[in-house]
Amino acid sequence: MADTETGGASVSEPLDLVRLSLDEIVFVKLRGDRELKGRLHAYDSHCNLVLGDVEETIYVVEEDENEEETVKVCLCLHISSMRTNYRVIWII
Repeated sequence: MADTETGGASVSEPLDLVRLSLDEIVFVKLRGDRELKGRLHAYDSHCNLVLGDVEETIYVVEEDENEEETVKVCLCLHISSMRTNYRVIWII
């Protein structure tokens, strides 16, 4: 990856983007139609995350008899802190 400047900080590896997000609100999309939004406190090279003030949303996709999909929010939780080791997709 080529070196780039992001607000005065150098980004030369993918995890550098995660480092720049420390103590910021991040949005994390998980497998199984789940999403997390919270403040990133820590991470490691395996993308284990420590988040604070987390809001977890679980979506349910239902298909009716006309084969049209309907997306419903099944559950929305507010958690004070959370450590995750799920495989994640980063949305930056």
